Amino acid sequence: MTDLVTRPAPPRVGPVRRATPALAGYVAVRALGVIVLALWSAARGTSPHTLLTARWDSLWYTRVAALGYGYEVRLPNGDVHSNLAFFPLLPWLERLGAVLTPLSYADAGLVVSTLASLAAAWGIFAVADHVYGRRVGVCAVAVWAVLPVGIVQSMAYSESLFTALAAWSLYAVLTQRWVTAAVLASLAGLTRPVGVAVVAAVWAAAIASYARDRHAPAAHGGPRRALGMFLAPLGAAGYVLWVGHHTGKGPLGYLDVQAGWRNGFDGGYAFARFIADKFTSFPSVLAGVGLVVGVALIIWLYVVCVRQGQPLPLLVYAGAVTALALCASSYFGSKPRLLLPAFPLLLPLARLLARGRPRRSVAVLAGVAVASAVYGAWWLNGSGPP
Repeated sequence: MTDLVTRPAPPRVGPVRRATPALAGYVAVRALGVIVLALWSAARGTSPHTLLTARWDSLWYTRVAALGYGYEVRLPNGDVHSNLAFFPLLPWLERLGAVLTPLSYADAGLVVSTLASLAAAWGIFAVADHVYGRRVGVCAVAVWAVLPVGIVQSMAYSESLFTALAAWSLYAVLTQRWVTAAVLASLAGLTRPVGVAVVAAVWAAAIASYARDRHAPAAHGGPRRALGMFLAPLGAAGYVLWVGHHTGKGPLGYLDVQAGWRNGFDGGYAFARFIADKFTSFPSVLAGVGLVVGVALIIWLYVVCVRQGQPLPLLVYAGAVTALALCASSYFGSKPRLLLPAFPLLLPLARLLARGRPRRSVAVLAGVAVASAVYGAWWLNGSGPP
C-alpha cells in the first residue's frame, strides 16, 4: 500500500487552469443529461424543473429549510417518516440562498447542488491528479460524470454537496493538511449519514501517520493531526446527539428515526433477500442477474483499488461508503445513488482510459454519456424515487 503522498505535488500551473479540461468535460456531460431530460419530459408532459427540484428527497430538504425540523408523515401501516432523517447542511444552504436571493428554497437547492457538483468534479480531479497524474484526473471526472445515475448530480439532492466535501477532505489528507481535512469531514458529517466514511478516512490516515512518525524524531505536525482527529467527527456526532436529545430517546435516537423509514444496517441481509427474490419468477430473473453482476463489479473494483495500492484514506473511504450502501436494509432502488460518492472505485477505470488512445477514450466516454443521459431521463420520469 502506498504512502499518503504518492506523487510529488503537481507543477504550479494554476489549480483552475490545470483542472479546466476535466471541468469542461464535466459541464458538457451534465448539460447533455439535462437537455435529454428536458426533451424526454416535454414528450411525456412532465416538468424537468419539478423532477430536479421538487420530488422525493428534494421535497424533504426544502421542508426542513422552510419549516425546520419536526415535520413527519404517518403512513397507514404505522411507519413514521420524520424529516429528522435528513441531515441539515443542505437545508441550511437552501435557506441561506433563499434569504440572500429571490430564489425559492427549491431553486436555491438546485443552485447549491449545481455549484457543489462542479466542486466535487474539481475535488475528484485533484485527488486523482495527485495520486496518478493529470490525465487520470481528467478521465476520473469524466467517468464519474457519465455514471448511469449521474443525473442525481444535477438534482437538488445532497450527493453532490457530500461528494465535494469528501473529495476535498481526502485531498487535504493526502497533502497532510489535517485541520482542513477535519473541518471538511465535519461538514460532510452534517450532510449525510455516510459522513462517517470521511471521518474514518481522516482517522485512519492520521493513525498511520503517527505510526510512521514514531521512528522519525524530527517529524512535525503531531498537534495538527490530533486536532484534526478531534474535529473530524464533530459534525456527524453533533447532529446525531441533537436528534437524540430532540426526540428524548438518548444518543441513539437517530437510529429510531431511521427505523421509522424501515432503514438501518443489517450487514446486507435484506438486500441479499431482495436479490434472491428476483430469481423466483422468470421475468425478474434478468434483474436478479443484473444485480448480482453489479454487486460483483463493485467488489471487484474495490479489490483492484487495493491491488493497485491506492492510498489508505481512499481505500477506507471507498470501503465504508460501499459497505454502508450495500448493507442498508431498505430502499434497494436507491443503492446506485448511495454509491455515487464512492469515486475512488472509479480510479482503476480512469487509469485504463488514460492509457488508451485519446480518440478511442473520448469515443467510449461520449457513447456512455449519451446512454447515461437517456437512462437518467427515463429514470426520473419513472415512478421513482432515485
